[in-house]
Amino acid sequence: MSRPLIGITAYLEAARWGTWVREAVLSPPAYARAVEKAGGVPVLLPPLGIAGIDDCVRGLSGLILAGGAELDPTLYGAARDDRSEEPQPHRDRFELALARAAVAADLPLLAVARGMHVLNVAQGGSLIPDLPAVVDHDRHEESGRAHAIQISVSSKLGKAIGDHAEVTAPHRQAVKRLGTGLLAVAWADDQIVEGVELQGHRFGVGVQWHPERESDNRLIEALVEACAH
Repeated sequence: MSRPLIGITAYLEAARWGTWVREAVLSPPAYARAVEKAGGVPVLLPPLGIAGIDDCVRGLSGLILAGGAELDPTLYGAARDDRSEEPQPHRDRFELALARAAVAADLPLLAVARGMHVLNVAQGGSLIPDLPAVVDHDRHEESGRAHAIQISVSSKLGKAIGDHAEVTAPHRQAVKRLGTGLLAVAWADDQIVEGVELQGHRFGVGVQWHPERESDNRLIEALVEACAH
């Protein structure tokens, strides 16, 4: 049986190698390595035009909406502030269209960090643009700080990795209003949503942390298994 082809969203940025400085398609290698280890074939998806999105989805067995820069707050009705990152409209536009097409096609998908935010906004949800201002602490922003999360045991996420986990995931934005069809399935101790799932979807999971960086590859394996079936 052929190995499933897993698309991974990527940056389109200026990069330097040798004496060259050129625009390049970039992705942390951890995504590709985790997919390969799980039995899939990774392929990068540059954030170009959206005209071929449906053809792209038809050619894939599964999709990872990868992490990266914050989503432009204006896309979900919030205002930019002094702390907002410079928006990446080309990537926002491409990934929102890709997420909607993948959901419509029932394509197995895993949305990671920023990717979970993209999925939520693509489904009509909203985000908290400045989390410390809402929860009155900055633990979610602390790089390298692990925190415990609780996971619904009946969810696909829970069946893949269990009812709790220790995760490291610095982030300033978080899910606020859930998008259509999305269900919260994991929470931090302050009740911030750390995981979501698409109801009625073959495999539609979003997590706030980066499973591709962990030694435990069970969540990527669950995605690849869903693609194989």
